[in-house]
Amino acid sequence: MALRLDGGPVITDGGLETWLIFQRGIELPHFASCVLLDDDDGVETLRSYFGPYLELARVHGAGFLLDTTTWRASGEWGARLGYSDAALDSLNRRAVEVARDIGGGAEGVAVVGIVGPRGDGYSPAFLMDEAEAERYHTRQVETLADAGADVVKGVTLTYPAEAIGIVRAAAAAGAPAAVSFTVETDGRLPDGTTLREAVERVDDATDGAAAYYMVNCAHPTHIAPAVEPGGAWLERIRGIRANASRRSHAELDGSGELDAGDPAELASSLARLREQLPAVTILGGCCGTDERHIAAICGACLG
Repeated sequence: MALRLDGGPVITDGGLETWLIFQRGIELPHFASCVLLDDDDGVETLRSYFGPYLELARVHGAGFLLDTTTWRASGEWGARLGYSDAALDSLNRRAVEVARDIGGGAEGVAVVGIVGPRGDGYSPAFLMDEAEAERYHTRQVETLADAGADVVKGVTLTYPAEAIGIVRAAAAAGAPAAVSFTVETDGRLPDGTTLREAVERVDDATDGAAAYYMVNCAHPTHIAPAVEPGGAWLERIRGIRANASRRSHAELDGSGELDAGDPAELASSLARLREQLPAVTILGGCCGTDERHIAAICGACLG
């Protein structure tokens, strides 16, 4: 279906990878949920995971963004996981096919082809320039677009140049693009860029080609300092996928236990943040969240 950006409510799932690891005891090499696509049991696990979220969307009359499990399915990460280029292409195509099947053709469900960062999602070991980022991500973006993803979205991005490369690759592939940055506890991207600077830099470099922007993998209290009043950039932020925990990225990375936070507290924090970001209509969770958190968010923000 077409991506719903008409101002109506849209929800997402929670933190798939943390749910798999901590609540289902499933080992994910390199935090890669794409490995579940290798067998029928993995696909059934994904089906059972997404079911409660699809039901929440139905009950609340909200659209739903159903992400593919391809955050770690780009070239270098795929090689670390043991996939050849051809096998990785097949995996990305299967991810779209499985997501489409799980969505079941329901009204308001859009399949989002997920593209993760080339480096670490919290602290990149190196920074690409815009041209290198486009070259690196083009193959995965083209595959997801050709497989029929409704939108291709770069997720947990830590600096603007990588986002620019992904948006340009999507434009060349004829696919709508979205960008989701992550921020530290001070509201800045891990490279030190402000959220406003990041959005404006990507829009300037791509003639505003991104359909929308989001912030993910951060608690609402970490995002709040990033909101500078005034400016058209605020209207470009359309969604938030919040972490359950108030901990920093470094603290979460160093913890061997799940911090699920308090679903009600997370929901109220997100509701307060929306007062600063009136264009936000896409709400969901990231690390540490599950259907309890999304249900609380729906109750606090959608009624």
